Amino acid sequence: MPSHDYQRVYVWQQPVRWFHWINALCIVTLCTTGYFIAHPPAFMNSGEAAFSFWFGKLRLVHFVTAYVFLGNFMFRLYWSLVGNKYANWRNFFPLSKAQMKQVVDVMTVDVLQSRYKPMRNLGHNSVAYFTYTGTGLLTLFQVASGFALYAPMSDHWFPQLFAWVVPLFGSEQNLRVFHYAVTWLFGIFVFIHVYLVMYHDYVEGHGVLTSIIGGWKFMEKGKAQAEHATGISGLPTKPSKP
Repeated sequence: MPSHDYQRVYVWQQPVRWFHWINALCIVTLCTTGYFIAHPPAFMNSGEAAFSFWFGKLRLVHFVTAYVFLGNFMFRLYWSLVGNKYANWRNFFPLSKAQMKQVVDVMTVDVLQSRYKPMRNLGHNSVAYFTYTGTGLLTLFQVASGFALYAPMSDHWFPQLFAWVVPLFGSEQNLRVFHYAVTWLFGIFVFIHVYLVMYHDYVEGHGVLTSIIGGWKFMEKGKAQAEHATGISGLPTKPSKP
C-alpha cells in the first residue's frame, strides 16, 4: 500500500516561477498577434482612418512582447547558473546513463502508456528537461528570425544585429514561413505541456500543478529525502565529507 506520509519540499524558486508565467504570457501574446499579422482580418469601418490604426497597434504589441520574451529568456539563462539544483543548466542536457534510462521510462508511461510507473522526481523528469532544451533552441530561432524580419523597418541598432539571418534563408518571405511555422510548434507544445502537467498531477499526486504557483512539491518522506540529497535533479551525487 502506498505511503501517505508526505514531505513538502521547496522546488521552484520565485525567479523560476516568475519566468514561467511571464514566458507563458509572452507565448500566448506572440502566437495570437503573430497569427493576425500573417492573416489580417478585413474590418470594414466607415470612421476616420486615423482612429482605426489597429493593425499598427497589433504589430507594436508583437514587437514589444518580443523584447520582453528575449529579456525573460536571458534572465532564465542567468538563473540556470545561480539557482538551485532544480533550475541548474546541467539538467537540460540528459546525457548521463541515469537520465537516458529515465527518458525510456517516461516514454513508456507518458507516450506509449504501456505500463504504470509514476515518476519519482521533485524537479522535472529528463524528457521534460530535454523538451525545454528544444523549446529554448526554438526560442533563439524565433528571436533571431523575428528581429531579422523587423530590421528593415527599424533604425534601432539591436534588430540590425540579426539582419544576416535573412540571406541564410534566401529571402524575407522564406524566413517568414519558417518563423510562422515555429509559432505553430509553440502552440502544439503548450497543449501537450498543459495536458502532461494535469496528467502527472492526477496520477502522481506530487502537487506539480500548484508547484509553479507556490514552489512546493510533495513526495513520500523516504523518497523525498533521497531525491533532495542528490546533486542534479533526479541524479545521485557523491556524499559530502563530514
